[in-house]
Amino acid sequence: MARGLNRRQIGVTEEMMATFGEIVLRMSHNHQIREGDPYREKDWEEIERHREPMGLSDAQIAERVGLSRNQVLYIRTLMERRRFRTGHYVRLLDLGGGKRFRTERFTPHLDHFRYSEDALELRAAMNYPPDQARDYVEKGWWRNETQRRYLERNAAERPDAPAYVLPGRTLTWKEVRDTAERVAGGLWQLGLRPGDVVAVQLPNIPEFAIANLAVTWFGGVVQTIHMPYRDAELQTLVNHGRSRAIVCMGVGKDWSAAQAALDLQPQLPTLRHVIAVGDAPDGALSLDDLIAADPDIEIGHEPSAADPHLLLYTSGTTSSPKGVPLNSHNMLSNARMSAPEKGLTADDRILTAAPFTHLYGLYAFHLGLVTGMANLLLPAFTPPALAESIEKMRPTAVWFAPAHGAAMTAAGLIGKHDFSSMKMCLFAGSAAPPAMLHALQEAWPGCRVCQLWGMTELQAGMFTRPGDGIGKSAVFAGRASPGSTVRVADPETGAERPRGEEGEIQIRGPMVFPGYLRNKKANETAFTADRFFRSGDLGYMDEDGFVAITGRIKDIINRGGVKFNPQDIENLLSAHPAVQMAAVAPVPHDVLGEQACAWIQLNPGAEAPDLETLCAFLMEHRIARNKLPEKLVVVDEFPMTPTRKIIKGRLPAPAE
Repeated sequence: MARGLNRRQIGVTEEMMATFGEIVLRMSHNHQIREGDPYREKDWEEIERHREPMGLSDAQIAERVGLSRNQVLYIRTLMERRRFRTGHYVRLLDLGGGKRFRTERFTPHLDHFRYSEDALELRAAMNYPPDQARDYVEKGWWRNETQRRYLERNAAERPDAPAYVLPGRTLTWKEVRDTAERVAGGLWQLGLRPGDVVAVQLPNIPEFAIANLAVTWFGGVVQTIHMPYRDAELQTLVNHGRSRAIVCMGVGKDWSAAQAALDLQPQLPTLRHVIAVGDAPDGALSLDDLIAADPDIEIGHEPSAADPHLLLYTSGTTSSPKGVPLNSHNMLSNARMSAPEKGLTADDRILTAAPFTHLYGLYAFHLGLVTGMANLLLPAFTPPALAESIEKMRPTAVWFAPAHGAAMTAAGLIGKHDFSSMKMCLFAGSAAPPAMLHALQEAWPGCRVCQLWGMTELQAGMFTRPGDGIGKSAVFAGRASPGSTVRVADPETGAERPRGEEGEIQIRGPMVFPGYLRNKKANETAFTADRFFRSGDLGYMDEDGFVAITGRIKDIINRGGVKFNPQDIENLLSAHPAVQMAAVAPVPHDVLGEQACAWIQLNPGAEAPDLETLCAFLMEHRIARNKLPEKLVVVDEFPMTPTRKIIKGRLPAPAE
């Protein structure tokens, strides 16, 4: 019993020591600078002001920093031992029961769970520079906020308010909280523990919310998998994430994710459980059975904000997907600080056309948690389904990708449906043609059309605010989100570019991820020396700090040694009356090295223009002749990511 708890039982890594050690030591150390006698005078404001310099308790530090009390105790003890050469024992003595020992509350130390090696490796990936972590904590950007805490707050303060809404089906915050706790208990009975990864492949339905909140209830990590992915992607992502369970759809019409996961289990050494929503194939568990689990199962662990709680993968439009570990410090602080700047409160109703398996959709999910507002659910996007959902469900805020707006416009739905409930809408995921945003703002006069720039690695990095006006919002992706710093730099030298000049967009802030999981090569080039994340996006910043996205570094076309960005060509082609969407990318050329090829998807019923006609259209808009596309491909439908971004690597090759 006297052996206490060791590092594997507490979940402390050397990387965590490096990030939080100095912060914990400084907050715990008594600096003896007490002034006056506020305690005798009962001057509560002065007492609070003196609290930190006088030294905080481990519990107070845990609440401030976003760690568990035991983690703070361990880190403090080890830091004092290293700094002051004290003889403190590095194991923690945990007798249970608080002030008095109680046999029924005591768990023998050998019976405490231990974080798995995979869980510790994932925790070690959450490695932030100590000076940045200290800055974020001191400014209140990072605090001990978790999905479970927000869920319990909403259930206590707004028990009967809607949390997740489908036509004909509404779950209140109390129902979600109670159901998530039961499912968490069922997962705990299956042997899942803090730090274990659980893959979730579900559409935007209430079961996604239940699974997500249940896994993170006890400190598990949610790994999202997009709905279009099949066996090959499933095997790759579950293997890399080392997932111990997957929650997915059961028996389907043309494909069963649950059956595919069962069939792949021999090639997935960490996958122990397949949990199906709907009809479960033989060998799979049913989510309904977990929902019916014993509500009194005791889970002896509550997560903290520093714990990893998401494992996402980049969309892989130009390369293989990369694993992105994220915690509540990143995601929930970003949502909490962004909500008031968007004017969002508990009285709003948000609908996202983007899937919850993508960070853009999760941004709406997180905003719902931190504000207490309802998420209106669209399980699968089609232009009519989105337009009808807005008309019938009456959201006040809607998340679009530019392709969603283009598809609804091409289908003639903008003038046919009632969009008057929207007070603000957001466009993100790819570059939005300014002409389309101006047209939508004119069609929706009571709604403020805004843009957002984000990535899997950082959620919402920049956005325009509702008060910025369409003049800014149609052209610019936004200005820095709260707490972040954005700059535009030379991609090769790293020197900051003057206002108005194009360069790489780089960002630093409390929402930025710490680095890719098990990908040393990618991490070597992901950050600058002063820890700005290199986005790979090109843009320029105006005098007011607004940033316009002009393309991707990898999309630059090098025609005979002359380099140019094709995004302005894409925007103009998308404005052609016959064209719904367009993409321009380089193709090999024997003499020039590269030349531009245009791919277009036509509006319904439109006749395909030839290359000469399109080039004449571009010349009318004073495009330089060397930028004109020299190849043209008409496609029936573009290959798209789950957030409706064109995957240029999968475009068909032009004819010779």
